Amino acid sequence: MLNMLKPSKFFDNVVDRLAWCITNKKISTKIVSKKHYFVSSSFLSLSTSLPSKPSDFRLLDNVTTCIAFLQSCAESKNLNKGKQLHSVMITYGFSHSPSSITSLINMYSKCGRMEEAVLVFHDPCYEPNVFAYNAIISGFVANGLASIGFQFYKQMRLEGVMPDKYTFPCVVRSCCEVMEVKKIHGCLFKMGLELDLFVGSALVNTYLKLGSMEDAQEVFEELPIRDVVLWNAMINGYAQIGCLDEALEIFRRMHIEGVSPSRFTITGILSIFALKGHLDNGRTVHGIVMKMGYDSGVAVSNALIDMYGKCKHIGDALMVFETMNEKDIFSWNSIISVHEQCGDHDGALRLFDKMLGSGFLPDLVTVTTILPACSHLAALMHGREIHGYMIVNGLGRDGDNGVIDDLLVNNAVMDMYAKCGSMKNAQKVFNSMTNKDVASWNIMIMGYGMHGYGMDALDMISHMCEAKIKPDEVTFVGVLSACNHAGFVCQGRWFLAQMEHDFGVIPTIEHYTCVIDMLGRAGHLEDAYDLAQTMPIQANPVVWRALLGACRLHGNAELAEIAAQKVMQLDPEHCGSYVLMSNVYGVVGRYEEVLEVRNTMKEQHVRKTPGCSWIELKDGVHVFLTGDRTHLELNALTSQLCDIGFILDEVLNLY
Repeated sequence: MLNMLKPSKFFDNVVDRLAWCITNKKISTKIVSKKHYFVSSSFLSLSTSLPSKPSDFRLLDNVTTCIAFLQSCAESKNLNKGKQLHSVMITYGFSHSPSSITSLINMYSKCGRMEEAVLVFHDPCYEPNVFAYNAIISGFVANGLASIGFQFYKQMRLEGVMPDKYTFPCVVRSCCEVMEVKKIHGCLFKMGLELDLFVGSALVNTYLKLGSMEDAQEVFEELPIRDVVLWNAMINGYAQIGCLDEALEIFRRMHIEGVSPSRFTITGILSIFALKGHLDNGRTVHGIVMKMGYDSGVAVSNALIDMYGKCKHIGDALMVFETMNEKDIFSWNSIISVHEQCGDHDGALRLFDKMLGSGFLPDLVTVTTILPACSHLAALMHGREIHGYMIVNGLGRDGDNGVIDDLLVNNAVMDMYAKCGSMKNAQKVFNSMTNKDVASWNIMIMGYGMHGYGMDALDMISHMCEAKIKPDEVTFVGVLSACNHAGFVCQGRWFLAQMEHDFGVIPTIEHYTCVIDMLGRAGHLEDAYDLAQTMPIQANPVVWRALLGACRLHGNAELAEIAAQKVMQLDPEHCGSYVLMSNVYGVVGRYEEVLEVRNTMKEQHVRKTPGCSWIELKDGVHVFLTGDRTHLELNALTSQLCDIGFILDEVLNLY
């Protein structure tokens, strides 16, 4: 009995005809069982044992052995061994048989060497048959050269070689236009192959790829047998073009016809429920997942996390995450993204730290997700560490010069530094960027304006125009905010007046709000009120609250009452208006009105949003809410405050 576990012993005694035949069978057995390493590693010892005269053995056995080895080389993409075998086949005259030609084309195609595959195909001693054409067409399509594959199909028809059902799926996938597919579809109809599942699936997928949903649906409906892969293709096809209701209808029909969904079906349908915000339907699918035992799959669990996150049910998303037996980087990215999108920036950072503790290394998706959390919390230490990690590990880096050259990543890093107040580092990132878009300039303008560097912000828009980058609406929000914070009233008025004429940007409510707030802060309350009354856009609650805040700043109770009346009409349930009005009355000493406003808040069940503050230390970001008693260091913090003479005052709590 030949020892299958010891390749070195396996071919030692291949010296006679019987052993040669047994070898063929053993090789084929190993090919079928995917032992490609075993087979290819044994090839050289076999090639040295080949007889000097191929006529001494049956030709079929020798060719069969070579073909078995070629299949192994193709599957393992072992080009060197494949070339060696090709040389042996040429030496012994085995390379011209139809099966050898097809196997050689397949081997070279799988190894990505289409030039050699074409040379084999055009062997002068061989007339290509349908199998050779199928192999060369499939090879070009698989290697991303579909148009060349289609040319071989045309040549095939001109040469009078009749295609079979294995030809058309490759040919269909090589089509770049719907009309080409329809011509082939007509040929299939004439040959009676249009109802074949293998061929029909290729037609459906190609129509979907080219965006022809009606044709895909027509073929789908005509097929007598539809497997789960075909159902999945239709669901995914409709989802990709935004026809979510049609995708859901296909899923319902799939259920009615008794086709069991696969994991791919589940992940696809969950992504649709996530986009549509269908929480109840998502929960139903979650139940199906648990019933079918799919909840142990990482991909399905990741889809559930995403669905619950987009439906704003962060608790359910976290529950799925915590109960996963295995997690991958996509799981961590998904749950971090869920917390960030739901506004739990502190939770996102804690999960990021937990991910690092679990041994997972961040990728580009991770850092672009977590950097906004650092921005919102002004967590400069965390942000700087992440930026350093990116540089050291080459995330988003250009291979030629080692500089981070990913535009979105650079913008995220720059935004983090700007919002954390580190404009020096933000400027360094900006200066190092080889590619800048309008968002890059906007981030710098907003950053300088936010931190009171009005002149730097105005310099940035000047340089932006010199660089031939056209400002957009966001640019002027940043410019006007910069004028607001720096007190540049004249410049702010000029930009509002000229932005449409000189830059082609029509002012929006955000631009008018910035200017009204600017005028109010500068003490031009009447001008601010006049602009709110006369601007071409109806003032919204944000405008009136800006004016109300200015009235509090300058103690103008009369105008504040007008602004408060406006905002109460537009947004009666917003707590900020009541608080601002109460503060206005407090500033001018009208304490009876202060109590009246507070009583109105109680009667209307309006609760003030609790105040929030945080501090970043080496061990993380500590967040505090007004009235919160859950922090582990609360007693020590309270004691420290008392020691420095600070007395906690809870009388003015309005929440």
